[in-house]
Amino acid sequence: MEAVQDTVRIANDSLEYEIIIIEPGFNAWLVTQRPRGFYTEQFLETRNRRNVIDYNQRVRQPFRYDPNIYMQEINYEPTIHYGYEVNYLLYHYFLFLEQRYNQRFFFSRG
Repeated sequence: MEAVQDTVRIANDSLEYEIIIIEPGFNAWLVTQRPRGFYTEQFLETRNRRNVIDYNQRVRQPFRYDPNIYMQEINYEPTIHYGYEVNYLLYHYFLFLEQRYNQRFFFSRG
């Protein structure tokens, strides 16, 4: 992961997932947040499951929610073990959206 760019990409060739976060300012903001290891993986997974549902519902309602914020659905399957790093970054992406765009998701900072 590069801190210089505002793109975060995590990929694993042996698994069927990746997370790409393209949001100006995300990396600079991320380094000001609680460090990796602060939250348990279970905590992150629980919040991500619910926040992904909320986020995807907003994507499907472009007349109610800003389509410039909610551009495409997040494919996050609760039965897949994504690992700590993916869950950490996804959780913080939701926090970033809340702060930057004054949004509120089901689970906020815990």
